[in-house]
Amino acid sequence: MTEPLSSRELTELAEGLDQLARNLWWTWDERAQEVFQELSPRGWQNLYHNAVAVLREVSGQELRARLQEPAFAEKVRKTLRAFAGYMQERPTWGDLHAPALRSRPVAYFSAEFGFHETLPIAAGGLGILAGDHAKSASDAGIGFVGVSLFYREGYFQQAIDAENWQREYYTLLAPKNLPMEPVLDEKGDPVVCRVELGMEEAAFHAWRVNVGRVAVYLLDCNREENQRHFRDLTLRVYGGDSTTRIMQETLLGVGGVRLLRALGIRPSVFHMNEGHAAFLTLELVREKLAAGMSFEAALAQTKAECVFTTHTPVEAGHDRFSAELMDYAMHRFCARLPVPFARLLELGRVNPQNAHEQFCMTVLALRLSRAANAVSELHGRVSRHMWQCLYPDRPVEEVPIGHITNGIHLLGWMKGTVRRFWRNKLNGQFGAGGTAASPPAGLDWDACINSAEFWKRMADPEFISDEELWALRYKLRRELIEFARRRLLIARQRQAQEDFIAFDQLLNPDALTIGFARRFATYKRAPLIFQQFDKVVQLARDPARPIQFVFAGKAHPRDDEGKRYIQYILHLSKYSDLHGHLVFIENYDVHVARQMVSGCDVWLNTPRRPLEASGTSGMKAGCAGCLNLSILDGWWREGYDGTNGFAIGEDAHASSVEEQDRVDAANLYRVLTEEVIPLFYQRDEKGIPRQWIQRIRRAMVTLVPQFTTRRMVREYVEKYYLTRPE
Repeated sequence: MTEPLSSRELTELAEGLDQLARNLWWTWDERAQEVFQELSPRGWQNLYHNAVAVLREVSGQELRARLQEPAFAEKVRKTLRAFAGYMQERPTWGDLHAPALRSRPVAYFSAEFGFHETLPIAAGGLGILAGDHAKSASDAGIGFVGVSLFYREGYFQQAIDAENWQREYYTLLAPKNLPMEPVLDEKGDPVVCRVELGMEEAAFHAWRVNVGRVAVYLLDCNREENQRHFRDLTLRVYGGDSTTRIMQETLLGVGGVRLLRALGIRPSVFHMNEGHAAFLTLELVREKLAAGMSFEAALAQTKAECVFTTHTPVEAGHDRFSAELMDYAMHRFCARLPVPFARLLELGRVNPQNAHEQFCMTVLALRLSRAANAVSELHGRVSRHMWQCLYPDRPVEEVPIGHITNGIHLLGWMKGTVRRFWRNKLNGQFGAGGTAASPPAGLDWDACINSAEFWKRMADPEFISDEELWALRYKLRRELIEFARRRLLIARQRQAQEDFIAFDQLLNPDALTIGFARRFATYKRAPLIFQQFDKVVQLARDPARPIQFVFAGKAHPRDDEGKRYIQYILHLSKYSDLHGHLVFIENYDVHVARQMVSGCDVWLNTPRRPLEASGTSGMKAGCAGCLNLSILDGWWREGYDGTNGFAIGEDAHASSVEEQDRVDAANLYRVLTEEVIPLFYQRDEKGIPRQWIQRIRRAMVTLVPQFTTRRMVREYVEKYYLTRPE
């Protein structure tokens, strides 16, 4: 008979679980997730997979009682040991390759960070990339600290009304229920800093988000001593008008530097993730001027400390502010600099002498960075053309903007079903003695799953059979369909009660399932596949070789054209001959994305080339056996080799928008009918599509280990963080 746990042991385990819940490491470790799910299955579901909220829901008495269950207590112990092992690992890759960053870390500034559905403070791909960057910085063990804002209403929630129009609503986030903690001084009081905004000062405190071994600090202006308009600066992601935007960016850049100084953190490099954070350069210049440095020397030294990543070839994606707005928003700050205001404005203009040109945050970032990069090879070329105006004495190919192609945090994007599948494979590879939740001794799951050598084994049918891969694909497709039916039922019940049977008939577990999910910006052309509508209907309703579509995504609140795209697709799903073959899942977020990239057979991407800087959603599909069908834009131009997915059109773009849309729609239909559908439905006597599975194998071998933030972060370290200009 097992001895009951002592009071001390119970306390240690309870405190360990609390510490674990407040570190986002659990979001990419399914053993940890299983602990919280087992503790309160209904709470885990209803509280949207929020470990902190689950622990708060369970009473202390109930938790101690559950910990007296030997099996559960042992699972908790193993998970806490795994967490401690991760946190205490030595030496890390960073210890061996970037030891200087341990004491003087990288300070990574981003207007948004997307980590998990638990903390919905990101609007889209930029924030998701930042979150994955932080996770891989932790995995690598490099010195890294993130800086952003805490938006207490986060990004908007999406609801579809009776006219199929997107409506936005916001919910207040409760910090006590989130995986973050206040930043306190040695006396236990909040660390409070101040930043000049307009003619006044605003106070702010900060929250610390523990992301494995690294910290991300979120600045928060919601303090009683602030006026209401300052308190609401940190209300919503990209909320408000240009005045709100410029003050948010001042808070992020200037306030972020001041917080790091207050905490005694001395970064060796400041990394601006997009131009939103570029005001940090002015704060660094101000510090140096206050120390007695000349303006030109301060500019030069600041430039030596900063690197910059640009993420968009879309002109509207680069923040620009009028001289009048700059004077209004930064008047008091600029007054602290012994430099004429007109000279500061020159730093953000392509033509410094043009007093009518608006101040551009990207120009400021490029001027005051020692290195700059785009986020794919093609985006690098586009960016060099776009910004050659800043370097008129250089040919395009010598414009100092390189590229590091984006990636994803592989473990963070693996759905539980997929993780368990690969764990079982790894355990089988290394012999008996382990289970999915408890691998054999000596098996480094993280190292294996990120290893190119492991993914090369996908080509070996003796390691993994066609039958196994096809069974996995069936399971994931079924899970997606059931997920979509549940979400549609819940959404429709808000308008009118309907019989579940109707939803139970939506989508076909045997049909080729095509997914499209991303921000509904018009250049991403969500409705492109429906341009040849009658032909698509014929394909969808083919009883022998049916296809079906799952769509999701949000349009910016002020983007009516994007909202019309959503409305159009919803109308097709409900009132056209595609009813039952097309669904739209509302309120797209990280959780929905994880379900879709796992469960779809084909991931559709149709941007108007070359406006997709990189794109990462298609990268997330590979480890689950979903194949990409994409325009040769962004990362897919580098990833596609003719055998590992499907390409729409050629490595070129048309001279006009109308011609591009016409040609791309025709090519999409041709590839779909001549390549995708025949390959999927070409089955042998066992019902297995051997050639389709061969393409899945190639995608796993060539794409999964390459397009990760593990590779990406190491490139940043080697190319930019540790390398200084001659």
